[in-house]
Amino acid sequence: MEGRLLARARAQQEALRTAHRAEEDRRRREVSEKIPEIGSINASLRAILAEMVRAAMRQSARSAEELEKESLALQEKRAALLVRGGYPRNYLDPICSCERCRDTGWADGKICDCLQKLYRAEQTAELAPLLQQGNETFENFRLEYYSPVAPASGVSPRAQMERVLRTCRTYAESFGAQSPNLLFTGEPGLGKTFLSAAIARVVASKGCGVAYDTVSGLLAAFEREKFSRDTDESSDAASRVRQLMRCDLLILDDLGTEMPTAFTQSALYALLDGRLRAGKKTIISTNLDRSGIETRYGAALASRLAGEYEWLEFLGRDIRAQRKEGF
Repeated sequence: MEGRLLARARAQQEALRTAHRAEEDRRRREVSEKIPEIGSINASLRAILAEMVRAAMRQSARSAEELEKESLALQEKRAALLVRGGYPRNYLDPICSCERCRDTGWADGKICDCLQKLYRAEQTAELAPLLQQGNETFENFRLEYYSPVAPASGVSPRAQMERVLRTCRTYAESFGAQSPNLLFTGEPGLGKTFLSAAIARVVASKGCGVAYDTVSGLLAAFEREKFSRDTDESSDAASRVRQLMRCDLLILDDLGTEMPTAFTQSALYALLDGRLRAGKKTIISTNLDRSGIETRYGAALASRLAGEYEWLEFLGRDIRAQRKEGF
């Protein structure tokens, strides 16, 4: 799990736990005012608990069995008083949202499902720029936008996009350490961002760390980290860069639309090379073809992309244009 998102998920869980403790205190005060005898019982139960600790250290005249029996009798008496006063029997029991881990976030020596759920919610929030439409799933990818007619030489756009869709679905469902890196290439409006989002949904739902950014946004974070004189801005940028470097899956959109400079090209190469060395997976989308990538970024980066990424070519006609035409 990515540290920054996990810290935010834990903070949410701690806030929930704090709210529960506050509600427990409120209930105790309320009941003690209406049923004073329960206040005395609670004090006796606390005293018995302390004596149980001493008994475990063999510093009590009474055995643990005797103390437990007395504690259970007092708890039963308290429950009866609560019911008589119009409250549920368990009104003064500890409150928690997750019975499995008791809101600690850990169960059976591993992260509990409840904390995983909060973490996935944080991931979804991070992916909001990618998941704008809310319907980015493989089931919603419409192949009818792609022509079934093949050119004189080659496959039809629909046949190619059926293969692309199949590859992306398999990639998402089996994502792991052995997954390849992917490079989506093709003209604008052919579904590259949509299928990136569909992959992100599935991979994030497994609890993997997924991050999304445009190449321009990524490089801006690198520049702020290196050149900003504002400490807070530089710190935030450094945190963002660490996330992009360390997440299990990084989705980079719009390669080739950023302003080319010596620094940005160096930073982009460092990021992609660092992720390759760390075994982290990356999906890149671009409107450039192979020759366009080499012309813009040089042989070194083009070679890395050619050798370390599985290329998926998107074919067809701009879907946005088709929708404007009423298709």
